[in-house]
Amino acid sequence: MEMRVLKEKEMKHVFEMKEAIQADKDALALYSAEEVDIPLRINLDVPEEEGRSLYMPGYAAKAHALGVKIVSVYPKNIEKGLTSVPATMVLVDTETGQVCSIMDGTYLTQLRTGAVAGAATDLLARNDSSVFTLVGTGGQAETQLEAVLAVRPIRKVYVFDIDFERAEEFAETMTTLYGEKYGTTVEAVSDIEKAIKKSDVITSVTTSPVKTFESEWVKPGAHINGVGSFTPEMAEIDTAILQNAGKVYCDTRDALVESGNFTQPVEKGLFNLEDVTGELGDLINNETPGRETEEEITFFNTTGNAVLDIVTAQRIYEAAIKKDIGTTLKF
Repeated sequence: MEMRVLKEKEMKHVFEMKEAIQADKDALALYSAEEVDIPLRINLDVPEEEGRSLYMPGYAAKAHALGVKIVSVYPKNIEKGLTSVPATMVLVDTETGQVCSIMDGTYLTQLRTGAVAGAATDLLARNDSSVFTLVGTGGQAETQLEAVLAVRPIRKVYVFDIDFERAEEFAETMTTLYGEKYGTTVEAVSDIEKAIKKSDVITSVTTSPVKTFESEWVKPGAHINGVGSFTPEMAEIDTAILQNAGKVYCDTRDALVESGNFTQPVEKGLFNLEDVTGELGDLINNETPGRETEEEITFFNTTGNAVLDIVTAQRIYEAAIKKDIGTTLKF
């Protein structure tokens, strides 16, 4: 058996953001067409270490993608100088059933999550969008930034974080990485209201239990991505945005019960899940409408799904094979 091991640096070398965005579009189109098999993830508690291990399997026949992402949550790892949320992607050859690749699951998660917001922005934001505000500068922030830059002619990026010094450091680093490449400027701001009012695209990627900005600050025609809410306790998006948006999209309807952006307003009787326009895959498959006016506000919420992991991982593996990148193990 031959297995290819791919590290973050190698994955970046063979696969660009625009390719990841297309991979996510293809994955969600297959999901919404019910052409994939994505079982519920398996959660195993490891109480002795105060840890948890999660297994996210999936199979997408038309994408020749089969595998499982293993994600662990071990808070005590910080004391050992290790990441508290290690992740590994195990890819399986659909023809033989043998493991064909092991790759960095942490970077894969960052890439496919940024890319899915990029896909939504590409499908829903105004074509002339030029100002972008990014709320939150954690581990997901860089790919969220590049994904939007990859699909719209953004000339100004405002970055906000509750820690202004961290926002400044992030803005400086992102300017070096993407300023010249995409012809944009990245600026840290302390006044989020002013930034939001100017923005054509807004992405909030935080685990905040309360809204990170007000609906009334959002200008007509803006597109909003809600990325950080993956538990019912997390609710970074103002409920009024869901109520006022002309289109409300999600990655998968089944996961809406996991996001506080939806569960909290539903419990309070302020929003009905039947008012969700559809899954992003429905829009890709021309089953639901996209933006219909220049003044319409659009909203997309993602909680993530294994189909994004397996399809993106398969595309990265194929690119690595073509360019002969990575470490090959034979046994």
